[in-house]
Amino acid sequence: MLRGFFSVPLKKSKEHKNMEFLTGAVQKEDLGIAEILAGDYEGKNIKVKGAIHTIRDMGEVAFIVLRRRDGLVQCVYEPGKSQFSVDDLKEADTVEVCGTYKSDDRSPNGFELRLDTIIILSEPAEPMPLQINKWKLNTSLEAKLNNRAVALRNPRERATFRIQEGITRGFRDFLYNNGFTEIHTPKLGAKSAEGGANLFKLEYFHRPAILQQSPQFYKQMMVGVFDRVFETAPVFRAEKHNTKRHLNEYTSLDFEMGYIDGFEDIMEMETGFLQYTMELLKTSYAKELELLKIKLPDVTSIPRVRFDEAKQRVAEKYNRQFRNPFDLEPEEEVLIGQYFKEEYGSDFVFVTHYPSKKRPFYAMDDPADETYTLSFDLLFRGLEITTGGQRIHDYNKLMEKIAKRGMETEGMESYLSAFKYGMPPHGGLGIGLERLTMQLIGEDNVREATLFPRDLSRLEP
Repeated sequence: MLRGFFSVPLKKSKEHKNMEFLTGAVQKEDLGIAEILAGDYEGKNIKVKGAIHTIRDMGEVAFIVLRRRDGLVQCVYEPGKSQFSVDDLKEADTVEVCGTYKSDDRSPNGFELRLDTIIILSEPAEPMPLQINKWKLNTSLEAKLNNRAVALRNPRERATFRIQEGITRGFRDFLYNNGFTEIHTPKLGAKSAEGGANLFKLEYFHRPAILQQSPQFYKQMMVGVFDRVFETAPVFRAEKHNTKRHLNEYTSLDFEMGYIDGFEDIMEMETGFLQYTMELLKTSYAKELELLKIKLPDVTSIPRVRFDEAKQRVAEKYNRQFRNPFDLEPEEEVLIGQYFKEEYGSDFVFVTHYPSKKRPFYAMDDPADETYTLSFDLLFRGLEITTGGQRIHDYNKLMEKIAKRGMETEGMESYLSAFKYGMPPHGGLGIGLERLTMQLIGEDNVREATLFPRDLSRLEP
C-alpha cells in the first residue's frame, strides 16, 4: 500500500476553474434538408447554410438556389421584404440565410424559403471554369477531370459518388454482419502477390520495393488469425493500357474467408453482398438513383457457368471464334454478358474454372482436372468486375506449385511461414469498385466513376 497517495484532497486551481471542455458534437441552429423535411416548419423562420448554385432574377422576384451536401434549397428574394439586395450576391458565394418555410411542390424537395436575411460567408476569387448549374455538364470528360473539385459540385455528377459510397457502405455493413474483421494492409512491399512485370518499382531506403497489386498475401495470412477478413483500399497496376476500362490505381473491395467447404461459398457470399447492397441503394440512395435514372439489377439469383462451356455457348450462338484458349477477351466477355441476359434475364454471371495457366500460383487446382482451377470471375453486363476463388492452404502443395512454376520464394518468407504453421481451407475475392460503379450507373468509361483517375497520362489533380 502506498502511504499518503491522494491523502490530501486536490484543490481546483484558478486555471482549472477557467478551463473549457469539449463534450461532443452539438446541434447547430442551421438545418439540413432531411431535418427540415422531418419537422413541422410551415410558416416558421429557419436558418440554412449553403453555396449559391444559381440565381434567377425575374425582376419582381428572384430565385436563389442553395447547394448543400444533401441537395438543393430554393430561396425566394422579394425586393422590399428581404433585408438585402440580390445585386450583392453571385454564384459560388457561400452564405447563411434566414427565411420563412413554405411548402411548394414545384421546388426542389417540395419547399422554399421566403428570405429575410442573408450573410455572405465567403466569395469566389474568380469566375467558375464550368457551368455547374446546368442539369448536365455539356463539356468533355477531360475538362471535367481537369476541374474535378468544381465539376462535382453539379448534383448529377456528384450523385455518382454517392452511389459509390452506397456500394462501399453495403460491402462493409454486409461483411461486418457476417463476422468479418476489417484490416488495413501496407501498400509498400518487397514482393507482389500477383507476380508479373506490371509493377510500380521504387527505392525504399536504398532497397528495391514495389507498390502492391493486391492485398492477397496479407489477406491470406490474416485468415489464420481472424478467420474472415476484408479491406477496401487502393491497388496499383503498372499496365500500359489506355482503354475505357483500365486504371493504374483503383479501389479494390477484398475479402478472404476461412473454413470454406468449396469456392462456391465465396460466390454465395458475394451474391449476398450484392443483394444487401442493392436493397441499401434502393432505400437510402433513392434520390441519387432517380437523378441518374438508374434501374437496379435483379440479384435474386446469379447463374454460373464453366469457363470452357461459356466459350462454347458464345461461339455457337454468335458464330464467333476467339483465339485465346486460356482467358476471355473483352469482346468475349461482352457476348457472354449478352448471352446470359438474353437466355436467363440476368445482368450478372459467374464464370468458373479458369485455366490454371492464367491464375496465380496460390489458386487451388481442380482435383478433377488440374489444368483448371477452383476460381471464378463475376461479369456484370459484359465486364469482369470480380476475380476470386479457393486458395491452396496446404504448405507442401503450395511449395510444389511454386517449384512447378519455377518461381523464387525470396520476399515471400513471411507469407509462406503462415502456411507452415497451419491454415484453414479458405478463399476470397477482389471487386473493382470503379468498374462496378461504372456498370451500375451505365457509363462507358471507368474514369467517370473514379474520383481522381490515375492512368498513363493523368497524375493530377
